[in-house]
Amino acid sequence: MSEDIGIDLGTANIIIYIKGKGIVLREPSIIAVNKDTNEVIAVGDEANKMLGRTPNNIEVIKPLKDGVISNFTLTAKMIKHYIKKVSKKSFFAPRIMICVPSQITEVEKRAVLDVAMQSGAKRVYLIEEPVAAAIGAGIDITKPSGNLVIDIGGGTTDVAVISMNSAVMSTSIKFAGNRIDETIIRYFKKRHRILIGEKTAQHIKKTIGCAYPRVENIGMKARGRNLTNGLPAEIEISSEELMKPIVNDCMRIVEAVKSTIEKTPPELVEDISNKGIYMTGGGSLLHGIDKLIQKNTGIKVTVADDAISCVAIGTGKALNNLDLLDEKNKKQKTDN
Repeated sequence: MSEDIGIDLGTANIIIYIKGKGIVLREPSIIAVNKDTNEVIAVGDEANKMLGRTPNNIEVIKPLKDGVISNFTLTAKMIKHYIKKVSKKSFFAPRIMICVPSQITEVEKRAVLDVAMQSGAKRVYLIEEPVAAAIGAGIDITKPSGNLVIDIGGGTTDVAVISMNSAVMSTSIKFAGNRIDETIIRYFKKRHRILIGEKTAQHIKKTIGCAYPRVENIGMKARGRNLTNGLPAEIEISSEELMKPIVNDCMRIVEAVKSTIEKTPPELVEDISNKGIYMTGGGSLLHGIDKLIQKNTGIKVTVADDAISCVAIGTGKALNNLDLLDEKNKKQKTDN
């Protein structure tokens, strides 16, 4: 018997949910390839360990960029690897539901469908990320009432007003957690003349990064390469110093939220004012970003429990409706 699989195909991480089992895999969206032979050397956690540490003939690649597929072949290989890893006992092709950004183009949508079919799916379904995030956060989206959800991933931030199971108004920007990492790298390079890697930038962001003043200014030591003499260097950096460039970045998310609210029907805006804004995704865990949004909108902001897994959990819960979708598709074909 085949399994129904839900995939949160993120720019930074892939999370897989199997119906009846829950989340069974959570690994980086990254793959290592031998450039001479095109052979896949490693995928996920193993490939991530190689980042910045490989010889010239091995390339570590992130095949998704800004929420969409940038390398079709490698994305297909990566998904196929993960499906095989989590479906060892299944002899039949699975039905797969994949979440996608709310403003995805038809070309990008087709790429996701094609890559899933090439990965061995029997049938593929798509669900918008903010809708899946809302379901995963435990929000009742079936009623005619407005719910504002912000899903901050690695490559995209999706802002959507959801009512009666669908997005009434949505905004998707190609700016999220990865761009903040890039900002930290640029800041170190320009301000301190030190070059740091992606992993170091991400560690700094998670440890002392903030989008709103902390109660107590904290610091940490960061190591990199001195751009003046090429030697290893170490400096002390504080959360207060790093906050300014991070806030400048996060204001793009704030503007996306405000823009979405401005375009939303007043009845739904009233609902949102009463219930507040919900945040999901790994980017929502950046210290103080909820307070920054709350300050600039005047609306209460709540970060969902297990924010990183909300999209995957919502996609998984949506698997319960696959039989209904299949029946609907059959009826439409019969009518035509």
